[in-house]
Amino acid sequence: MPSDTSITDIARPTTNLQPLFAAFTGAGAISFAAIFFRLSGVSPTTGAFYRMAYALPVVTLLWLRVRRLDQRPVSHRAMAMLAGGLLTADVVLWHASIEMIGAGLATLIVNSQVVIVPVFTLILFGERLSRPVIAAMPVVMVGLALITGVGQPDSYGDRPLLGVVLAAAAAFMYSGFLIAYRRSNRTLAPPAGPLLDVAVGAAIVATIAGIATGSLDLAPSWPAHGWLIALALGVQVIGWFAIGYALPRLPAVQTSFAILLQPSLTLIWGAMILSERASLVQGAGAALVLTGILIVSLSGRWVRQVPASRNTSSKG
Repeated sequence: MPSDTSITDIARPTTNLQPLFAAFTGAGAISFAAIFFRLSGVSPTTGAFYRMAYALPVVTLLWLRVRRLDQRPVSHRAMAMLAGGLLTADVVLWHASIEMIGAGLATLIVNSQVVIVPVFTLILFGERLSRPVIAAMPVVMVGLALITGVGQPDSYGDRPLLGVVLAAAAAFMYSGFLIAYRRSNRTLAPPAGPLLDVAVGAAIVATIAGIATGSLDLAPSWPAHGWLIALALGVQVIGWFAIGYALPRLPAVQTSFAILLQPSLTLIWGAMILSERASLVQGAGAALVLTGILIVSLSGRWVRQVPASRNTSSKG
């Protein structure tokens, strides 16, 4: 089956750093997601619902400003809504794991998507890996293993078995979300459009899940509402708006490594704000993860995906 994309190896550093900067900015913003949810004290489905519900009005206003530039076909919009459903599944599972093993460790395990996404995109879309990416992957994987604490008694987490299972399941949902979200904006439309479709799809699935399980609280008290608003605006709007800009302009692998900044920062915020004290082994793992991110980001030898339907004269 012919691919709808062409792939080019870039042998020199890119001159446009905006997508990379956006990816790191978005990763920094979403690093607070687990912290805001933990501080809200609500159920996983309630957190997932309000994360989308409070974001929808803002994202709608952003989309109305650029709607004339949003020329995506219906299939792309449907793909974005599917991505939203996968995001809700990820968020619910991830939020449940946060309550069992802490914000830092749960966030780290979910970001094992750094392995899942490249394998999926290699199989599905033929996105080959450059040598720096291949070299960085074992560094990151060792870092991921170390941040779990490798069974040390001083590792954080009081229900590790079930928490790790739920976080691993969330990692698969997160990988599917990243791939579907990236594919939903191959025309490089303004990110507000895909983000709106994601929020709609996610809100629908979160509502259904909350009603089906009976765990949706439609009237959380203050200050829970405040933390949920911060989760919606700071993470879902600002964070994913920046990542939504970067995703179609960077290879999936490079974006995945950039997003790995999230668990390292979440470990720091967890220690500072929630008193989740990582061990020395976990701290060493975070350092290795950051090293892997730098290897990929600064190497200048990336695999870049360019939509075949675009020509050099078209505008993004």
